[in-house]
Amino acid sequence: MAKIFVIGGGASGMMAAIVAARKGHKVTIFEKNEKLGKKLYITGKGRCNLTNACDRDTFFNNVISNPKFLYRSFQELSTEDTLEFFEDLGLKTKVERGNRVFPLSDKSSDVIAVLRDELNRLGVEISYRSEVIDIICENKIFKGIKLNNSKEVFFGDAIIIATGGLSYPLTGSTGDGFKFAKKFGHSVTELSPSLVPLYVAENFIKDLMGLSLKNIAITAYSGNKKIYSDFGELLFTHFGLSGPVILSTSRYIIPYMDSKASVRLSIDLKPALSHKQLDARILRDFNEAKNKQFKNSLGQLLPNKLIDVIIRLSYIDPDKQVNSITKEERLGLVNLLKNFTFNITKLAPYNQAVITKGGVNIKEINPSTMESKLIKNMYFAGEVLDLDALTGGFNLQIAWSTGYLAGKSAASIID
Repeated sequence: MAKIFVIGGGASGMMAAIVAARKGHKVTIFEKNEKLGKKLYITGKGRCNLTNACDRDTFFNNVISNPKFLYRSFQELSTEDTLEFFEDLGLKTKVERGNRVFPLSDKSSDVIAVLRDELNRLGVEISYRSEVIDIICENKIFKGIKLNNSKEVFFGDAIIIATGGLSYPLTGSTGDGFKFAKKFGHSVTELSPSLVPLYVAENFIKDLMGLSLKNIAITAYSGNKKIYSDFGELLFTHFGLSGPVILSTSRYIIPYMDSKASVRLSIDLKPALSHKQLDARILRDFNEAKNKQFKNSLGQLLPNKLIDVIIRLSYIDPDKQVNSITKEERLGLVNLLKNFTFNITKLAPYNQAVITKGGVNIKEINPSTMESKLIKNMYFAGEVLDLDALTGGFNLQIAWSTGYLAGKSAASIID
C-alpha cells in the first residue's frame, strides 16, 4: 500500500484522490481551506458547469493551450466517462445550450457532496486548514512534505500537486504549485488572468451598466488585425464588458494587450441584417414615425438603455424631425449599429478570472502519466499546468481528466 499525498481539494485533487484510493492506497488530501471544492462551489454562477457533452473533436477545438498534451488524459477520462463517473456517484445531470452539463438541481454543492461522500467511503483522510509549505525530495525523488501547522515532516511515496492557478485567490488559489514547481527546476510559462471581463476607455459605458444583449456578434482587433470573432450574449458593466462572448474574447486578446497597437472590440448589434437590410429597416421605422423627433424613433429597434448612447454617438440632433434626417446621417447610423466600437484598456484582475492562462511547462511533464520529468513520484493535475480552454465546462473537464490520470499513475508506483 502506497502513501499518496494530494495538495489541494479542488476538482482535480478530489478526482485524483478518489482514483488512487480506489486502487487500495492510503490517500491524504491537504486542503488549506476549511472545506473542499471552494472554487468548484462558485463555478457556473454557483450551478457548476461540470463538463461539456460534446464529441472529442469539439472538446479539443475548445482547448486553447497545448491540446495535444491532453490526448492521453482525455483518453483515460473522456466527457462520456466523466458523466458516467458522476452518475455512478448518484449525481443526476442535465444538458443545456451548447452541450453544457449541470447538476439537475442547479446546485454546485451537490457536485461537491457526491465527491466528498466518495472520499469518505474510500477512507481518504482530509486534512483541512493544512497548508503545505515545503516539499522534500532526495536524489530527485519525492520523499515528504512540511505543513504550516506542524514541525513534523510527513513522509509519503507519491505527491500530486493540484493547487490550481491564481484565479479567484480568495478560494485559496494563490500560486503555491508554481512555487513548488520552480523549486525543483520546473519552468512556469507567463501567467495571466483569462476568461475575464474587459475594461474599456469609453466613459459612456457607465450609462449602459446592467444592460444585457443577446444574439450580438463581436469582433476583436489589434490595429488592423482581426484577432477573434464570436456570437452570443454580452453584458455591460460599470467599467466595461462581460458575458460569455467577452470571456472567450479575453483569452484571445491576452497576447496583444502589451503591444503598441490598440486592442478594440466591435459589436454588431444587428448581425442578422446586412447593412442594406438594416438601412431598409430603419427607413421603414422612420416612415412610421416621420413626425416624431429622432430621439423618439428608435424604440422598436433598440433597448431603451442603449438609445441615448447611440443618439449621442450618431451626431444626429436628437430633436431633429425624422423626416429631416439625411441619407448620409441614416447610413452613418447603420454603420454605428453594425460597428459599435470600444477600446480595450486592460483585462479584469485574477479575482474575476475564471481561469489562469499559463502554468507549469507541459514539456517537463509526462503526458502519459502526469508525472514530472524532473522529480520521480511527483505528479501535477488541473489548472496548475499550462492548459486552458474556453468557457462551457471544458476547463473542468481538463481538471477531471488530468486528475484522473495523475491519481491512476500515482497509484501504480507500488502495483
